[in-house]
Amino acid sequence: MSLISNLSVRLQNHPKRVVFPEGTDSRIIQAARQFATRRLGVPILVGDRTRIKINATRLGIKLDGIRIIEPARAAELEEYTRLFRGMQRFNSLNEVEAADYVLSPNYFASMMVLTGAADAMVCGATQVPTNALRAIFQLFPRQKGVETISSMQIMEMEESRFGLEGTIFMSDCAVIPNPTAEQLADIAITTAILCHHLTNEAPRVAMLSYTSKSISSRFESVEKVRTATALAKEKARNFDVPVEIDGELQVDAALDPFAAEIKELKGPVAGCANVLVFPDLNSGNIASKLTQLVADVPVYGPILTGLAKPVAEISRGASARDILGAAIVVAAQAVDRRYLYPVDA
Repeated sequence: MSLISNLSVRLQNHPKRVVFPEGTDSRIIQAARQFATRRLGVPILVGDRTRIKINATRLGIKLDGIRIIEPARAAELEEYTRLFRGMQRFNSLNEVEAADYVLSPNYFASMMVLTGAADAMVCGATQVPTNALRAIFQLFPRQKGVETISSMQIMEMEESRFGLEGTIFMSDCAVIPNPTAEQLADIAITTAILCHHLTNEAPRVAMLSYTSKSISSRFESVEKVRTATALAKEKARNFDVPVEIDGELQVDAALDPFAAEIKELKGPVAGCANVLVFPDLNSGNIASKLTQLVADVPVYGPILTGLAKPVAEISRGASARDILGAAIVVAAQAVDRRYLYPVDA
């Protein structure tokens, strides 16, 4: 069973509310219909109610089980505006200025998650990343013990010999252009934590480079990965996750046991990694999109990591299937792992 299918089964026992600030988009409406039909929880579409209904009718989609919220008419607007003005970053705004922020679907949806009116959020389908991420970065607190907000994507392949029966977690593919060694270490830890939460399996993290344990390579980019590997191992001791971390590794040596053996690499990660940490955004973004397009492999996300709340900031090129997958991931992230994977299950 694929990870998304497995999480769907478990969500039926622990349904969650996922808010979509771009509720008028056709792909969002289609994904919301599937989320509700599969009894995974309640999808919440934020946007113009009339437009949502017109688009749903055009698609032949019923809105039963789907909640629609129009910020300007929402009963929560006054409360959210008051809470928004109480935040240190925005306490200089007057009531009208604060309301203008909250009326924006991204800010309204974020306030829903912050106040517990929604459990998770999926955004980015119609916006450039900077616009989609602004409200999230301004409002959401960081995960305890983590300084870096980044992202990860989940790749699901039919070829089960790679990763966790075909599932590989990849980061960072969307947020930090050129992470420092300290940031790379945080990215490794937060991705490992989420991998463990979603799979209940031990994360095996490969810190990727163009070399594998090269003695002769002294390039700055390789040294950064080596430093990040050491820092990540040290940080891992502060988190209750059974994680293995190794680097620097080439991607074939990380995923393929034969390549790892030929290159004389040993350890619990070489040849059997399930988490790939890329050295920069160029390599991560190119690798994920190339895999998705050329191999037609489902890739879900990006899922933001390092935040205290579950959020996905998806690509504008995402399909309804991609959006549904991202919604399932963040909804499952909102379920305590002890309930998602009970000991006696």
